Amino acid sequence: MTEEMLSRARAAAAEMPLHNVEFRQGVIEDLPVEDEWADVVISNGAINLCADKRRVFAEINRVLKPSGRLQFADIASGKAVPEAALHQIDLWTD
Repeated sequence: MTEEMLSRARAAAAEMPLHNVEFRQGVIEDLPVEDEWADVVISNGAINLCADKRRVFAEINRVLKPSGRLQFADIASGKAVPEAALHQIDLWTD
């Protein structure tokens, strides 16, 4: 998330008013929360943007509570991204 996205999200939550919502800036490979913090992790098109999917899923596993669950809507492929394409994100994302 960019600072602008965070500001807009926080403003929208304050307008509703939502008191059980918190926004933290971070990256999915290194989430800014403690171990076993989340009941649910939701991703809508974010996982497919990450080159290191194993790291992403390991991080999700770290932050989920033992009874937690993952809900995601992403493009998934069992094939590894070729080394030459890892730094050319336009080749394997929309």
